[in-house]
Amino acid sequence: EIIRQSVEACRAGAAAVHIHARNPETGEPSSDLEIMRRIVSGIKEQCDVIICITTGASQMMTVEERLSVVPALKPELASCNAGSMNFVLSGLVPQLSANGPAWERRYLGGTYDNVFSNTYLGLETYIRTMAENGTIPEFEVYDAGMINNIAYFRQKGILTCPIYLQFVMGIQGGLPATVDNLVFLRSTAERQLGEFHWSVAAAGKHQFPMAAAALAMGGSVRVGLEDNLYILPRRLAESNAQQVFAAASIAKTLGREIATPGEARRMLGLKGGSQVNY
Repeated sequence: EIIRQSVEACRAGAAAVHIHARNPETGEPSSDLEIMRRIVSGIKEQCDVIICITTGASQMMTVEERLSVVPALKPELASCNAGSMNFVLSGLVPQLSANGPAWERRYLGGTYDNVFSNTYLGLETYIRTMAENGTIPEFEVYDAGMINNIAYFRQKGILTCPIYLQFVMGIQGGLPATVDNLVFLRSTAERQLGEFHWSVAAAGKHQFPMAAAALAMGGSVRVGLEDNLYILPRRLAESNAQQVFAAASIAKTLGREIATPGEARRMLGLKGGSQVNY
C-alpha cells in the first residue's frame, strides 16, 4: 500500500516522498531494515521519485535504530530532526477505537511523559553518518532554536552539504502554525544560514493554509496523510495523491512551477537514484 500510494503521489506531482516503515501485521512503526528495503525498492522500480527515508520513525526508538537505514540503504535524502522537543500526541488517545491495536494507545499516551531526544551528540552522529553515505539531511525544524543548532554544526565545519529545511508547524510542543511564525522561521534562517532551500509541513487543519502561505513566499510544501487525514474540512482525503494534486493546483494558480524529481535533485544537490543501496 505504501508503494502504491508513493507512486500515485509522484504521478500527482510529488518530486519526493517521505517514507516510514510499518509492521505489516499491526501497522506499528518499525525499524526493520528489510521491511524498509522492500518499500523503497518497490517504489524505485515503478517511478523516479526522490525517496526521503525517515530517521524519526518513532520517538521511542534509540538513535541507533532510527539511523540504521542510512548506512544500510544509503538514500539520497533522509529526515534529520534538528533538536529535542516535547512531541505530544496523547490528546489523540480519547479518539482511538476501543478495538484498535494496543500499541496505538501505548505509544500516543506515552508521549505525554517523554522527550523526543535529539541531542547535539546525536545530531553530530546523524550529520556525519549521512555525509559518509552521500545522504543529504532534510532538517525537520519544529521551533526557531533548532535553526541555531543547524548553524552551529555548519560553523564547526561538520555540516558541509547543501542545507534543506523542513519547517514542521502545528505540532503540540512545537511552534504554532501561523503565517507570522512562518515568516519568523524563514527570516531567522536567512540571518543564521544564508543560502538554503526550504519547505513547510503543517499538522492537521493547518496543512493547506500553511502550504498556500509557503508557496506565496517562494517556498516548497510537503503534504500527506502522515500529518493530515483531510482534504477539506470534515472531508477525509482519499489518498496522499489527492493531497499532492491539491497542493500542486495551488502552486499552479500562484504561477509556481512543479519540479520534476530530476529538477528537485539538482535543487537539493542530491546524488541521484543510481547511487543508493536498494
